[in-house]
This record gives sequence, C-alpha cells and structure tokens, in this order.
Amino acid sequence: MKNLDFVLLLDCYGSLLTEKQRALLEGYYDEDLSLSELAEPLGISRQAVFDSIRRGERRLEALEAQMGVAQRLKNARAVFEEIEALSSALPPAQGEQIAEAARRGAALFR
Repeated sequence: MKNLDFVLLLDCYGSLLTEKQRALLEGYYDEDLSLSELAEPLGISRQAVFDSIRRGERRLEALEAQMGVAQRLKNARAVFEEIEALSSALPPAQGEQIAEAARRGAALFR
C-alpha cells in the first residue's frame, strides 16, 4: 500500500530530488501508476523503478528530518482546524468571521 505522506513530502522537497527520481515518484504517487507502467516507457525493469522510488523516498525522509517543513505544514493545518472548531462557540457573527479567516488560512496550506 502506498504511503500518502510521501505526497506531501514530494510537494515540499521534490525539486531537491534527481529529475528521474522526481518523475518516478510523481508517477507513482500523484498519477497512481504501477511499477510496470513506469518501467515500460523507460525501458528499465520494475525492480529498477522500485529501487529508484525507494531511494527517493529515503531522500525525502532525510530532507524532512533535517528541515521539518511538512510537519510544520501539518501543524499549521491542525491549528486552523482547531480555530475553526472553537469559533463555533462564539456569537454567530463573530464566530463566522473567525471561522472564515481560519478557512482562508488553512487553504494556504493545501
């Protein structure tokens, strides 16, 4: 099963991968292509695709461990969701203004 956390990591750090790794990871995660579908046009084996994807995943994990951008994005999303939920306890007009601001802020991180 594909780990969808790599989609966020790929969005954050994909430009730091090799062109080949980025293309394979984007095909695998973003386009949901199989190893065979990725290997055939390149004339390489499924095992070579698998190995390249795994190296790319390890690189993404290492970059996240060093920089933590994806985790900060997740944390920001959680804060905006909490603000939106808490604003429902306020008077309707004021609560809706705060909730709308939180929705706009959360949209920046999607």
